[in-house]
Amino acid sequence: MKVTDLIENNGKTAFSFEILPPLKGNSIQKAYNIIDKLIEFDPKYINITTHHSENIYKEMPDGTVTKVNVRKRPGTVAIAASIQNKYNITAIPHMICKGFTKEETEYALIDLNFLGIHNLLLLRGDAHKLESDQLAGNMNQYATDLQVQVNQFNEGITADGGTFDRFETPFSYGMACYPEKHEEAPNLESDIHYLKMKQEQGAEYFVTQMFFDNSKYFSFVERCRAEGISIPIIPGVKPIYKTNHLTLLPRTFRSDIPEELASELRKCQSDADAKEVGIEWGIKQCKELIQYGVPSIHFYALMATESVRRIAKEVY
Repeated sequence: MKVTDLIENNGKTAFSFEILPPLKGNSIQKAYNIIDKLIEFDPKYINITTHHSENIYKEMPDGTVTKVNVRKRPGTVAIAASIQNKYNITAIPHMICKGFTKEETEYALIDLNFLGIHNLLLLRGDAHKLESDQLAGNMNQYATDLQVQVNQFNEGITADGGTFDRFETPFSYGMACYPEKHEEAPNLESDIHYLKMKQEQGAEYFVTQMFFDNSKYFSFVERCRAEGISIPIIPGVKPIYKTNHLTLLPRTFRSDIPEELASELRKCQSDADAKEVGIEWGIKQCKELIQYGVPSIHFYALMATESVRRIAKEVY
């Protein structure tokens, strides 16, 4: 089923979360362990992040240094299939522009279709760790370009302009949005302009970047609705669990931390203290979002599974 059907048919605020593929060489059991801790809350779907390869410099036995291309977290497609088969829960792999050619994207779409996976989250992806040679070639530049490729694939058009018989089940997808503005957008109005374009091109829902101030999410939704954006806007929630998140998260994700939360974090003497503050804030935040009537809450569970579990116990 599509994500929009899953949350619409749920009758209450749905629960979902996101996981990382295990590091190369590690067991898929690491992913299963996270799911097993959260499955009691009836997740309607589980997202699996996608990671491009990176160039690293490795010292060789003879003392020379060589550049090696390494993908630290492979396996997104396989993990998505494993989750659907093992848990009978809709799996949503991320697809990103940066670090992948259009041909590689197309091969992934073919594999996903064979595996019965037809829900995607389309993202531009982070290019900060990519070098110029990794950004060259036939790649989608923006998420809207990736959107066009998926739309054309659904119509039976390949990346090189060829044609094929359309698959029986087309891909449906969501995309990202930023209640506090994307870091590269000149203003929020411009950001919303492109969101509307994404809706017009076929996005069925949006998932927000993490935020900690619900008022900014509420205001963002109201502005989107005023501009004719009618699809679900799913809030993304990340529990704070380290003292350094007070400065790290605003710097990395451009997410403001309200003073009420910041003042409590400044009192923390340890990560354990910060984790408790983060859980209490997450419970308060999620209860308010549910009262507002959000269709779903999507948890960024990366490294915070226990915090998500404790928050969910209080609100679901």
